[in-house]
Amino acid sequence: MRHATRRGFSLIELVIVVVIIGIIAAIAIPRMSRGASGAGDAALSGNLTILRNALDLYHTEHGGTDTDWPAVATFEAQLTTYTDAGGTANATKTTTYIYGPYLRSIPALPVGAKKGLTKVAAANAADVAWVYNASTGAIFAGATESDAAGKAYSTY
Repeated sequence: MRHATRRGFSLIELVIVVVIIGIIAAIAIPRMSRGASGAGDAALSGNLTILRNALDLYHTEHGGTDTDWPAVATFEAQLTTYTDAGGTANATKTTTYIYGPYLRSIPALPVGAKKGLTKVAAANAADVAWVYNASTGAIFAGATESDAAGKAYSTY
């Protein structure tokens, strides 16, 4: 008497496995693709929080009046080095230059066509990552695109 041995999978078993893999892929792939764009949105929000907190601390330590925001032309130096009471920047801390630094570096824009740029300016342009208003201390992203929900990056 010979025993019948099974040497492979039946066609039905293979079809069931392929269908299950297809269902899993249909669920997982859209979630993973949204995750990447969501990470960029979260990074933008985090970078803006860091910049705004640094500006608030600078403003508070330098008098807290309407004229005590960093200047656009010296924005990076005033936030990444030591400053005196008038906002003059210096690379080393001395008895005169006692404030700061507030940031290690200006964070790069994490979204949009300008992704990776760090330039800060008063008006949006092709090479500007962050648009800054020195009279109010307001800062926002220079990206002109919107997130997946339709919210403009410049309104974060």
